[in-house]
Amino acid sequence: MNPIRYMHLDVFAASPGGGNHLGVVTDAAGWSDAHMQRFARWTNLVETTFLLPPGDSKASYRVRIFTPQKEIAFAGHPSIGSAHAVLECGLATPKDGLLWQECGAGVLPIRVEESNAQRRLLLQSPEARVVKTGLHAHPLLAATLDGIDLGKLPPALVDGGRRWWLAECVDEASLRAWRPDHSAIGALAVASGSMGLCAFARSTHPDYHLVVRAFPSGVGIVEDPASGAANGLIAAYLTQAEPHGPLASGYAVSQGREMGHDALLIAHIVDGTIWIGGYTNTVIDGTLRWNGE
Repeated sequence: MNPIRYMHLDVFAASPGGGNHLGVVTDAAGWSDAHMQRFARWTNLVETTFLLPPGDSKASYRVRIFTPQKEIAFAGHPSIGSAHAVLECGLATPKDGLLWQECGAGVLPIRVEESNAQRRLLLQSPEARVVKTGLHAHPLLAATLDGIDLGKLPPALVDGGRRWWLAECVDEASLRAWRPDHSAIGALAVASGSMGLCAFARSTHPDYHLVVRAFPSGVGIVEDPASGAANGLIAAYLTQAEPHGPLASGYAVSQGREMGHDALLIAHIVDGTIWIGGYTNTVIDGTLRWNGE
């Protein structure tokens, strides 16, 4: 197999090394499904993506997203990181400030913002709906939230590209100190067909407005350092619940510090449309030699 450019990225980083890891195979045109899955299993990253020519005439490129166990239709940080790789490799050019990503969730726009030699990318979140709300929305939910004081909004199951349970906590300090029962989160995820639990709290910190912790036990991950899709669902829930609230037009999110990361995500909300994004650092840019299946 001919050498292929391979990139290892730091997505949504507030500081170098603070974001979420992503591996990107920049030309997977000759790769089979099994080939991609085997490589994703070998990298053992939360997600590895594979760039392909688009199948839809509207799209700038196509991406396939794999965890070590399976292919998934959509995820936030792999989408932002893949768009970063596309631009770095010159595989597509933005039109009217947008790239169009083709993935399992359809063709989604990504805004490209350049300022002071920095590039910020924001993905339009898929449309979301609140499936159910309340502490008793599921028999396992109350036990899953044991040990944390809840905040203003009731817990909710929200669906949009991915399905998550969301819970607002009373304050930042309580959420950062919380030690959840991961087995309980896993049981809730399996029973409800969801990713798991994403908890958030409002903050008065000058650099961010929400703190988020995401526990995607439904896909075998204890805690995620930066969660684009989950943050899109939080933004959708806040927008629906508080359409005229202080966060209705957008905000900044701190995530990952409890596990040694330092991620910063931006939610930008315009006329109910939610964009989630941030900055990406290229950590490794090299040549991949991978011997088939």
